[in-house]
Amino acid sequence: MNVDKINQIIKSSNGFEQTVGMEFISTPEPDTCMGRIHVERKVMQPFGYLSGGAVLALAETLAGAGSVSLCPDCKCVGISVTANHVHSAAEGETVTALGHLVHKGTQTHVWRVDVTNEAGRLVSTVTVTNFVKKM
Repeated sequence: MNVDKINQIIKSSNGFEQTVGMEFISTPEPDTCMGRIHVERKVMQPFGYLSGGAVLALAETLAGAGSVSLCPDCKCVGISVTANHVHSAAEGETVTALGHLVHKGTQTHVWRVDVTNEAGRLVSTVTVTNFVKKM
């Protein structure tokens, strides 16, 4: 999936994604998308690890970018996000999120997003459901 347009939108908006350092990466498969975030103080919880909220934000934003890339003439918004956090990521690491489209309906998309650390160990697995509406 090509996310160049999404990256342009993010860079020009100077919004949340840019503030926390999210980066989106194009993938060769049309039903996958990838992003990453560096674990630093602004995305950590007080105990020194990546915040679960930051993981959810990364996964939901990534799935939204994927849905918009698939349906550029639509508004795509998250309506459900669920996660299981199974391992931590410490300061200095970079985590990578790989989203797989599980369902592409006319009004909903469901994504499974696996977040892994630099060693390839699963940190979190997240399911995101997006509502898709023609503009």
